[in-house]
Amino acid sequence: QLQASGGGLAQPGGSLTLSCVASGSTFGADVLVWYRQAPGKQRELVAGINTSGTTNYADSVKGRFTISGDNAKNLLLLQMNNLKPEDTAVYYCNTLMGVIRDSWGQGTLVTVSS
Repeated sequence: QLQASGGGLAQPGGSLTLSCVASGSTFGADVLVWYRQAPGKQRELVAGINTSGTTNYADSVKGRFTISGDNAKNLLLLQMNNLKPEDTAVYYCNTLMGVIRDSWGQGTLVTVSS
């Protein structure tokens, strides 16, 4: 499972960088993704990156968030800029296979508030 970290409290307009590492495993040659789940809402896709470096983002975070990863180093990052209160959520990292299997590691809470 993948473990996310780096969450915390940020002010609107602020920035945070989330990190993700594989615990007892490797990323392998898989698509890597960040999801988030806000209170009372379903988990939603935030960003994804494949082994070729191609990325995709939810419309709500385009231009503000940047996903980057290194499968060889088993490290995935999510740089979040210009944070908004609606970005408040628990953020999870995963592989595409993990999503398909509905297997999730520990997320990290991001709270955006003044």
